[in-house]
This record gives sequence, C-alpha cells and structure tokens, in this order.
Amino acid sequence: MWRADFPLLSGNDLHYLDTAASAQKPASVLAAMNEFYTTSYANVHRSVYPLADLAGEAYEGARATVARFIGGAAREVVFVRNATEAINLASCSFVRPLLGPGKRIITTIAEHHANYLPWFEACKAAQAELVVISVGPDGELDWHQFRRELKKGAVLVAIHHISNVLGTKMPVAKVAELAHAAGAYVLVDGTQALPHLAVDVAASGADFYAFSGHKMYGPSGIGVLWARWELLVEMEPFLVGGDMVQDVGLTEVIYADPPYRFEAGTPPVAEAVGLAAAADYLTGIGFSAIREHEDVLLAMLERGLDRLDGVDLVGGSGRRYGAVPFVADGVHSGDLATILGGSGVAIRAGYHCAQPLHAHLSLDGTCRASVGLYNDRADIEAMVDGTAKAIMMLRNARQRPTAVEGQ
Repeated sequence: MWRADFPLLSGNDLHYLDTAASAQKPASVLAAMNEFYTTSYANVHRSVYPLADLAGEAYEGARATVARFIGGAAREVVFVRNATEAINLASCSFVRPLLGPGKRIITTIAEHHANYLPWFEACKAAQAELVVISVGPDGELDWHQFRRELKKGAVLVAIHHISNVLGTKMPVAKVAELAHAAGAYVLVDGTQALPHLAVDVAASGADFYAFSGHKMYGPSGIGVLWARWELLVEMEPFLVGGDMVQDVGLTEVIYADPPYRFEAGTPPVAEAVGLAAAADYLTGIGFSAIREHEDVLLAMLERGLDRLDGVDLVGGSGRRYGAVPFVADGVHSGDLATILGGSGVAIRAGYHCAQPLHAHLSLDGTCRASVGLYNDRADIEAMVDGTAKAIMMLRNARQRPTAVEGQ
C-alpha cells in the first residue's frame, strides 16, 4: 500500500520480506537526512555560530520527537548506535555494579543474542547466576517457572517485547508488575515492537527500553536507550571522551547530566534526524492502519505456507507481529532462502541471532518471512509460489541418483 514511498523498492520486482532484520527507508527519512546535511550540518554542543545552533536544534528536536513517539521524556532518551549498544550501556552502567555472588538476572530462552549475551557476560564476570525461563512453542512464557524463580530474588528481568523469531508479543506490563513486586528492575528489548505497535514506555512498567532505528524504517547507526530519569542519574558513563563532561581537571572530572553523559564523542546527528523522521512517518500512517495492513498479509502468508506439503509453521498459534518462521521437511533453510533470493524474494534463514531458542525448539535453523509497510499481495504470492518451487527443486536434487565412478 505504501510501496511507492520507498525508493529502493519503487518500480522493481524485488519482493523484500526481511523487514525484521532491517527495514527499507521511506523517501521522507532520506529527504530529512539529506536536508540536514545540505542545509544544517555542523557539530553540536560545541560551537556558538548560527550553523552550529541549527545543527543543535535539529539534534535536540529529534530527541524530543523520539521521546513523544515512545511516551517518554526527552531527558530520558539516550542516543546510541543500536539496541545492542543500548543494552550493553544499561548492563555496564547500571546492572553490573549491583551484581555479585548470589545475585541473579532472569531472562528468557527466546531472547535475541543482543538481550542475552550482555547478561551472560555480566553474570560470568560477577559470579552471579543467569536464570533462563522457558517458553512454549507459541512463545508463551512459562509463568510457573518465572514466578518460582522470582521468589528466589533477582536484580533484573530482561525480556523482549516482540520475538524476532516467532513474532509473538510478550505481556510486558504483567512481567514488569511481577518483577517489581519481587524487587527486580525490568529491561525490555523493544526492537521488533516499534515498527508494528504503539509503545508507551512510561505505561509499560519497564525501567529500561532499548530499540534500533533501522528496524523502524529509520537509518542504521542509531538506536535508543530509554530509562527512567531516577535511574539515569545514578548511572556512571559507559564511554568517556568529548561532549559528555561538565568539567575536566587533572585530578577530578565532573560528567554532564543525562542523557549527555552517555553520548561521548560526536553524536550521530543526521541519523537522529532520520530516526525522528521515521517516527513521524509511522505516526502519520497510524498504528491501526499498520496493524490492519500487516494482519492481512500475515494471514495470507500463513495460509499459503500451510498449504505446502511438508512445510510447518513455527509457533505463533496466536497473533503474530511482522514475522512468520517456518521449516520444510528435508530442506535446509539456507538452501531454500538462497534459491528464493535468486528469484527476487528476500527472506532470512538460520538462527536469526536466537540460537538458544532454536535449540530449545529442536530446530536447526528456520526460514523467516517478515512483512513491512511496502509489502503487498504480490510479494506474498511470489514468496509462497517460489517456496513451493524451491522445495520441489531441492527435494528432487536430493533424490536424484549419484553417478557411480567408472560408469
């Protein structure tokens, strides 16, 4: 429906179904970044000439726009490179000082590596315990195990908002209520949520909320850590250098107030402008319209794949958001995705940076088709038809007799 808004896809036959990995960019985002570079570019927070003032206004204006988009305050929005850096910032600057022998972090088996490895390393370094909660095939949290483990205590509960593999939604507010009652902080990886549903971080119960720009139709190279103000002011810097200090002496350093103390060096100003433009783009369309559009495509995709012989959908017995993972009997996910790619259908194959979940589900990788605003029925038809042909080709090749040497 909105395909014409995306220059890379407009006027060609590419069927891009890998939005969960990275979304294409609308013209409005590209135009906003180009306008900044051609009319307002300068370094920020350092100079007093008019051009620098324009750049600073653009950067701080972007922060305010992003804050409104997620229901937070501008002073609680820290610009980072991506969600991975956001989670590592929360880990190093807030969580790690609270850890030690006997302390615990709780997460789930369904997390992206970006929301697992920082906690794995933090617990290993502090001799703390990392507790991993199971999920069912449909992504449902094992609530009995979660409540049991919470009773033993936890410093932090780290969860996803939407699974990047299963496309299922975690009831964040319920998790946060239980976690807070047990004295634990809550960090939410919201990377997959922002493109698909309205997020209100203040109402979610989260203490930290992390996301990347490139998943929500914004540029790569920028992400956000939102955190409650009272926590940010307690945190020490993760990176140190220029533009994050108030006063530097030979024996003492006074760091700037949040969020600036966490934004060392020249910040990604143009990328922030692009992220704000992406937020405005999504707001302009409206999440009810986005939901309606995606629901039609996802239902069509599930029906089409379900009709194929030997193809099984993975999880998602309830509502999905964006992504549909599947496997085909006797066919390697990478082989299938490669053949589809050769016919102009772009999907993801492998573990999707969620290897523990695949092992938990006894899966050696999956194929994942994920939809976006630019997709239409033709994309789904091409993907389903191409999958059927690719599976037949691969199965026929596997069954073909091998020539015996010497004959």
